[in-house]
Amino acid sequence: MGYHVVSFEERIKENIRSYAIKNLYSIKDLEKYLGAIVDEYGVELLLTDRHGERAITLGNFDGFVPDVVNQPGEKLRICNRTVGHLYVKYDKVLEERKENAQKFVDLSLSLLARLGNEVYMHRESISYMEELELKLNKEHYQNKYGEKEDILTGVYSKNYMEIRMNVLDRAEMVPVAVLNININDWKFVYDKFGVDESDSLIQLVASIVMNEAKSEYIIGRIDGDVFLVLIPMAEENEAEDYAERIQKACLAYNENTVLAPSVAIGIVYKTNVEEPLKDKISDAEYEMFNNKLEIKSAPGYKERLERGLQK
Repeated sequence: MGYHVVSFEERIKENIRSYAIKNLYSIKDLEKYLGAIVDEYGVELLLTDRHGERAITLGNFDGFVPDVVNQPGEKLRICNRTVGHLYVKYDKVLEERKENAQKFVDLSLSLLARLGNEVYMHRESISYMEELELKLNKEHYQNKYGEKEDILTGVYSKNYMEIRMNVLDRAEMVPVAVLNININDWKFVYDKFGVDESDSLIQLVASIVMNEAKSEYIIGRIDGDVFLVLIPMAEENEAEDYAERIQKACLAYNENTVLAPSVAIGIVYKTNVEEPLKDKISDAEYEMFNNKLEIKSAPGYKERLERGLQK
């Protein structure tokens, strides 16, 4: 499974969900601006966030509980998403000024929407350009060093693993343990938390795989969430013991409320010098899927995976 950079259009649609009023405006300046409307017309204003939490109160709203679902007031929308609700009381406005007061409030809400949209687009554009620049730098590094090292994790790249397999084949070395290690529900982390957290999960699993390995183990990343490990001259149960250490280390990890590493591991052996190691990868992948089904059906797996939703 690969991974990719989210397009700017997708980013704009999704990231506004995480913006609050305080992220788009200076609350102090916004309160001054709305205060000027109150002073000029005598209206009373209450501005809440998208969930109804009060942000600015100008007037008497004692006992008033905002119902943003059934009585949302005037919605403050940025990029087609509601980020706030403006409740307006005209009780103290002179009758002959109510029409002008309502027009001014509507115009002000439109102005705030345009201003918030400009701030949001500016911030996201800068952030996106910085991420693209970082990606280009990574790709430049990958073009230079990618024939051996995977830049994200520090293990061997897919191309270099093929070279190492060819070397082992030519040496007619047997037995060789072949382990396919796949991160369980990596796509779940990517969809829920984005590329940074999903990359962190890949790096975390890579560190566990490396920490539990012996120096002679050959470790590479052959797909976005897949690692390949070769153990030349593997002793009896050596690969199985190594796999068990990896899975125990994953289960023991509790330093982050989002990342809950879990891996499925398939193990096969090359015992015939005539058989290319490359042919054993699909066999190891088949065993990995069997292990994945077993792990994901185990009690408590889903609860541990979803603990990140509480972040």
